[in-house]
Order: sequence, then C-alpha cells, then structure tokens
Amino acid sequence: MASHIVGYPRMGPKRELKFALESFWDGKSTAEDLEKVATDLRASIWKQMADAGIKYIPSNTFSYYDQVLDTTAMLGAVPERYSWTGGEIGFDTYFSMARGNATVPAMEMTKWFDTNYHFIVPELGPNTKFSYSSHKAVNEYKEAKALGVDTVPVLIGPVSYLLLSKPAKGVEKKGFPLLSLLSSILPVYKEVIAELKAAGASWIQFDEPTLVLDLDAHKLAAFSAAYTELESALSGLNVLVETYFADVPAESFKTLTSLSSATAYGFDLVRGTQTVELIKSGFPAGKYLFAGVVDGRNIWADDLAASLSTLQALEAVVGKGKDASIAYYKVGFSYNWQYLIMTTFCPDKLVVSTSCSLMHTAVDLVNETKLDSEIKSWLAFAAQKVVEVDALAKALAGQKDEAYFAANAAAQASRKSSPRVTNEEVQKAAAALKGSDHRRATNVSARLDAQQKKLNLPVLPTTTIGSFPQTVELRRVRREYKAKKISEEEYVSAIKEEINKVVKLQEELDIDVLVHGEPERNDMVEYFGEQLSGFAFTANGWVQSYGSRCVKPPIIYGDVSRPNPMTVFWSKTAQSMTSRPMKGMLTGPVTILNWSFVRNDQPRFETCYQIALAIKKEVEDLEAAGIQVIQIDEAALREGLPLRKAEHAFYLDWAVHSFRITNCEIKDTTQIHTHMCYSNFNDIIHSIINMDADVITIENSRSDEKLLSVFREGVKYGAGIGPGVYDIHSPRIPSTEEIADRINKMLAVLDTNILWVNPDCGLKTRKYTEVKPALTNMVSAAKLIRTQLASTK
Repeated sequence: MASHIVGYPRMGPKRELKFALESFWDGKSTAEDLEKVATDLRASIWKQMADAGIKYIPSNTFSYYDQVLDTTAMLGAVPERYSWTGGEIGFDTYFSMARGNATVPAMEMTKWFDTNYHFIVPELGPNTKFSYSSHKAVNEYKEAKALGVDTVPVLIGPVSYLLLSKPAKGVEKKGFPLLSLLSSILPVYKEVIAELKAAGASWIQFDEPTLVLDLDAHKLAAFSAAYTELESALSGLNVLVETYFADVPAESFKTLTSLSSATAYGFDLVRGTQTVELIKSGFPAGKYLFAGVVDGRNIWADDLAASLSTLQALEAVVGKGKDASIAYYKVGFSYNWQYLIMTTFCPDKLVVSTSCSLMHTAVDLVNETKLDSEIKSWLAFAAQKVVEVDALAKALAGQKDEAYFAANAAAQASRKSSPRVTNEEVQKAAAALKGSDHRRATNVSARLDAQQKKLNLPVLPTTTIGSFPQTVELRRVRREYKAKKISEEEYVSAIKEEINKVVKLQEELDIDVLVHGEPERNDMVEYFGEQLSGFAFTANGWVQSYGSRCVKPPIIYGDVSRPNPMTVFWSKTAQSMTSRPMKGMLTGPVTILNWSFVRNDQPRFETCYQIALAIKKEVEDLEAAGIQVIQIDEAALREGLPLRKAEHAFYLDWAVHSFRITNCEIKDTTQIHTHMCYSNFNDIIHSIINMDADVITIENSRSDEKLLSVFREGVKYGAGIGPGVYDIHSPRIPSTEEIADRINKMLAVLDTNILWVNPDCGLKTRKYTEVKPALTNMVSAAKLIRTQLASTK
C-alpha cells in the first residue's frame, strides 16, 4: 500500500504560525517562542500523516516564509546588501531578505507558477558565492526521525532553482546565463545529500516543477547534466523527481524519465491529463510512478471511483517492468503466480499521491462546524485529502473500504443533482455574451480628455490602491457585528467613523484621487463573494499567500449572480465626505475567479463570465450613484495564465473579455481604473492594453522596475498608468528623494500626461506609523517633480 503526499500546509489549522511570526516580528516574543510553535506544528503534521497510513511522508516542506528562500539560505546565496558574513543563516538575515529592514529593501517577490502563493526570487550573478549555510533539511529529517517517523526530505531541485532566479543587479542587462551557475551550486547539494544519507534517509525528493514549462534543448540538457553530476552522491538513495501544475511536455518527459540517478517520477495527473498518455506510451521499466491523482489545489472531494480507475490503468503499465517480465519468462508460472512474482520484484512501484503540495488548499474540514452540511459533504481539505490518498492506495492493493467509497459516490451524485448549483437564467445570460467583444464605444484618448475636463487633476496625479490599515479595533468591530454582539446601527456608525478618518488623512496629505480605505471588507474577494449567489464560505479555510499573509478563498459551488448592490452605500458615503474624486472599489471577475476555490464541473471561463455580469451591474449602479472613478482590480489576471504557451491565447481572450464586460456600457466621463499585483507582465502587455482600462496601476518597485523595460523596448501605451513607486509589503519607509528618482525613471519612458503616482499595492497589512510617512514622501516627490517639470516649460 504505497501512498505519498507532495507537501502539506505550514500555517496550522488555526494559523498558529502566522500569529507566532507576527508576534516575533513585532518584538513581542522570542526566537525560541517562534521555534517552539514551528516544532509543534511539524510534529503534528508528521504524526497526522503517519497515523493515516501514508508511506512516503515529506519533510522540509515546512517554512518560516518560503521554500525558495529556504533554498537560497541553504546555498548561502545572500545578496551583498544584507551584510551577511557567513556561517549558519539566522532569522535576522533570513527575514531581511524576505521583508527588507530599515536600511535595505527586500528581495523581489513573485507568483509561484500559476498559484496565488508568492516566492522570494533569488538574485544570482557571477560573483555570488555559494556555501552550505542552512542545515534545515537535515535538521527536520532528524527531528521527524526522533519522533519515529522516517520521512522523505524535499529539496527544490537545482535546475528549477536556477530557472526561477533572476540575474543580480549589474548583470541583468547583460543576459547573464543563470544555468552557468549549476556547477557552483551542485557541490552544496552534494553536501546536503551526504548529510541526509548519514542521518539515515533512504529517499530524497527533488521538486523540479519547471519541467512542465516550455523548455528549450539547452535547459533540458541542464537537467541531464545536473542529475548525472549528482549520481554518485545519490548512490544508495531512492530519488524521486517531482513535477506538478501541468502536463509535462513530451521532450521534457523523455529527458526526465532518462535520468539514470532517478528512481521515481512524480506527475500531476489532475491538471496534467495528457501526461497519462505519455506514461502509457513509454514509462521506464522498473521505476516508481508517483501518480498525483488527488487534487492538491482545490477543495472538492476526490471522485474516488474515477481515480481508482485511472490508477488501475496505470498499474497495468507500471506492472510491465523489466524485472517482472524476466521473472515470468524464467519461471513460467500461472497468471496468479506471475502477479505475486511481479510484486515481489517490483514492490509498490505505483504510488498514490497528491497532484502537488497541499499547501495550496485549506487545512482541515473538521474545523468547519458552521458550513452548510450538503456543501460540506462535497469537500475535502488537506487533512481529508491525506485520507483519500491512503484509501485509494488500500483499494489498489485489494483492501477497498466499501463504506468509505460508497459515501464518496453518494456525495458526488448529490453535487451533480443539487438544484442549488444551477440557475438557468444566469447560464443563458452568460451564453449570450459570445456575440460581442464588449468594448466601450469611444477610444481611450478621447475618454481621458473627457474625464480630465470633469476631474481637473494635476500632472502626475496621486492616489492609493484601495485599502488602508486594518487596525485591531477595526477587526474587532467587524467580528462583533458578525457575531451579533453589536447592532447594525453601531456597526455602520463605526465604519463611517473609520472612513471619515481615512478621507481626512488623505486630504491632509493632499492626495488627488481618494479611496475610502475599505474598512468594511475582510478580504477583497471574500467580501464580494459573501454578497453573490453561488458562493460558500469557511471559518478556517486559510491558505498561505506569502510569509504570514493568509487568505480565505470563497468556494464557488454554483452559478453566480448579484442579488443586490454590494458597495454603493459605502462609496456614496465616502464621496459625501469630500469634494475630491472618490474611487469606487471593486474586485474584477478574473481575480474573484482565480482567488476562489472554483467549481470543477464546468469550464472556468463560463464561471468567469457569470461573475463579470454581476460586477457589470455593480459598476453601473456606482456610476448612477455619482461615483466618477471606479477601480476594478484584476490583481490575478497574470496568475491565471496557463503554464504552456499554446494555451495562452485562449485564456487571455476570455479573461480580457470578462474585464471589458464589466464596464462596456458606462459613460466616457467615468474613469475606469484597474490594478495588478506581483507578476511578470511584460509578456502579456498587449493583452493588458486590450483590457481598455482608462488607468492601470501596477507593481513595479520590488521587481527593480523591470516593467518599465517593456516601454523602453517600444511598446506604446496611451492610457493612464501608475507603476508603483514604493513596496508596501515591506515595513521600510522610502524617502522623498528615492521616490522622486523612481518617478524620473518612469518619465524617461512614459509620457507625462499619462503617468500616475501610487504605491505598489493596497495598504491593508501596514501600520499607520508606516503609511503616513510613506504617503507623505510619495506626495512630496510628486510635487517636487511637478515643480521641476513646470520650470522646464
């Protein structure tokens, strides 16, 4: 009975690690306190998997911040600005790289493939010195072993690590070949492997997710070179090379399965449906297949019957190993004896696994005591998926739990037949969208002229992205209102008071286009989902986004519609407090889709069109209420881009179309903004232009302004644009001069009349002690540049 989990959530069922981290960062607890919480969490996770019967239990998938940053620490690849002098990397250096500190900025943060998880991007160059500087992988293996659990240590593979890195400053424009560092990092990997072997490890897992990307021959050759070089170090170990998130291309599959040092290969068979055919047509004899049939990225209960059928088909393939056929030929026994001999020579060569790490799903359904019972029966969180994996492994070995499978089949049937899932009116409205591309009638330059006449904004107008700090008091008010401990009147009064405070602060700072601060919102997706039909919500369904930041994705289980206005009251209230333009703040359909757990019984684009129609009604109601500037955030547009280039065009077509649907019928004088978060946008800039927004604000500062390079290369952008001038994910406060320098760099490639000045993202996670001086410096910088521009006329 062979079962395996690729990885597991780190935060804990009640976000224990989040609170421990933030307490430590605030100086309210010690490093020992933080380590105690982490140790207890790891022990609990290992015990849970061992008790469930999992054979291959991962270690080193826990992280205090990010697994790629952990690898950077392991390799000692610390950028010079952090003044690290060698030795074992401690919390000070580690968290400075992740979050920055008072004197130096953090490293770049970007999305982990097409998920909402962010990783810290390594900065590497020809002068990077590598040394074995974090023994975390070995220490956690020993820690588990001391508890009686023999784990599979997990490392980010050397080639994926380099392919996910970026050239350090000074060599980025020279096209520094990151793979040239392979020979420099492999000695450190060999040291880690040697220590793991000495500690008693019998398996090791290398995560090489970049193998699902479109890789050229040079990059594929690097995998062969790396694992050939590691072969002698890996001798005596079973080696699993794990992939996930998509199909492995045929050439990559060939390269992967030719690695002589690998004992086993792991595949995502949920998103990688075509990989099954590659396995059937040419899986190497005698190797282990780790079949990822249980979805690690969604919360729907597995269709056990369907997964078992897939596994049985794969078992026939893996069972045709070289050793088994030789045994049959020599002995010539009956079929039944042949099977016994085959399993003797090839024990558990088919391993039931998750499609990827379970860190992308919620932790434990047991903690959802208030969730609708019917919907709850359709779900499985990480803890339940561990049980599903074990149940499938036992069924494959002839020990099927009939009662468990029957209950699963009943839940699957219930979901398919439930009347609450389908709304025919909504489906008809979404189907009717296909006849038009839903563009606004007037081009963007004419619209901007009409809007400027109405708004009368200065050159380089300043604004923020939407949210202001969510204080302890504000969270208490929302929590007490939800628990019915205060009346609606008391709640509305408290929120109005908070909005008024935010409005007055922005007026004092002299910001040009204001926001209401979103004090009534728990989350930019959950808030809207709570007011839309077809959504369900959890109490503890938290998923890590980055560092200590967790989100609680809504569950889209049925057709989506908007019964009532969602934001109009608060936007009108805020606008009544000021004569300056007040932005109406909405989350766009693609972001709501990508940041939710989405139904898997219809194509994602159909669900997105339904959400777009709901947001369209809200946009039109805001305009009718007198709101002149409406921001429709599409922070996750890039995140949903498929990993394979052949699938890009279809996704971008329906994603961009969904955004245009939301605002296609409003007046020219109503200004539509959108915002996008941490991602690499350069390769989809033409799709962003095709969204036809009036103004786009976009992350820029933490990624070393690489966004601006697309405009240096000749892309013409005629709409308003606000590349962020400072990083809000760090407590560091930029100076006026630093921000002014960023603005000048933008003006070198962008026209003065389209440039906006704003932070990288919302201010929800920051403190007012950080926000006030940072925004003061931002406005001062904008005014300084305005004065300089005026003097040159």
